[in-house]
Parts: sequence; structure tokens; C-alpha cells
Amino acid sequence: MRRPPLLLVLSGLPGVGKTTLARRVVPPLSCVYLRVDEVEAPLIRSNVDVGGLGYEAVAGLARSNLELGRNVAVDLVNPLPLTRAMWRDAAAQTGAKLIAVECVLADREEHRRRVVSRSADLEGIVPPTWAEVEAREYIPWDESRDGERLRLDMADLDAAAASLIEAALVKTARAR
Repeated sequence: MRRPPLLLVLSGLPGVGKTTLARRVVPPLSCVYLRVDEVEAPLIRSNVDVGGLGYEAVAGLARSNLELGRNVAVDLVNPLPLTRAMWRDAAAQTGAKLIAVECVLADREEHRRRVVSRSADLEGIVPPTWAEVEAREYIPWDESRDGERLRLDMADLDAAAASLIEAALVKTARAR
């Protein structure tokens, strides 16, 4: 009997460390890595009003890979109940085990420092300013509405990565 695939959704404001965390946990968990910024970048460079297109494209790619039995890690802000439901639905449709992660930085000054020191890593995409991060719509997570999530403080990346890998291993072991 084949084990269900894992859908790992890394959520949180820009600059908290989602992409850095993904780069740590994707290899040991054998995940396909889907970063919404990579999908949106060529659209933005082409002057397309992206709206929800990036999320829809990544959700489709995630479902396709999950249906093939591949573990998938998704890296995106995921700021709204609507976007959070998208991933619960993808897991339900494909039989995947979902681990929703909310990456946070409790230390506001450290978060600001990370945001202002970031450099662009995608052609044509300028990282948001601290003022833009502060003004961004991000509805606080409510587990009764948005589903269970693992909340990780990204101040200690090693601890966050270890906690996430352990949670994934426990979740997949239960699925056998």
C-alpha cells in the first residue's frame, strides 16, 4: 500500500524566512518545491496584473504532483482564509497529509532587519520595503476557521527546521 504524499505549506509575511526554511527541509523530506514568487515573477516582468494567478498556478502544480504521489512544499505568504482553504482543499482532493506552517518572527526588530537587508533573488522582482510588509493584509490565523497549523518562530532557523522535519516524519509515520 502506498503512503499518502505530504503537502507542506510554508506561510508567513515576507522576510520571516520561509524560503530559507524551505531550502533546509525540502531535501530531507524529498519534496517538490513550489515557490509562488517564481511563478509570479515572469508575469510581473510582463506587466500582468497577477492577482490570484500565482496561487492558482501553484495550487494546480501542487495537486498534479500530489496525485503522482510526490511530497510537495509550497512557499507563499498565504495571508487570507480563502488562500488557506485552497491548501486544505488540495490535500483533501489528493489524499495528501497536510502540514500548514505559519512562520513568524516574534522579534519585530529582527523581522525589520531581515526585510531591509534583503536583496532581490528573482530578476525584475523588488523585495517589499518594511513599510509595505507592515501594511500588507495578513489576517491572523484562526485554527477554527483556517485549520490546524504549526507555528514556528524563525528566530532560530535550526530549531524551526528540526521541528518541522520532526512534525513531517510523525505525520507521515501515522499515515502508514
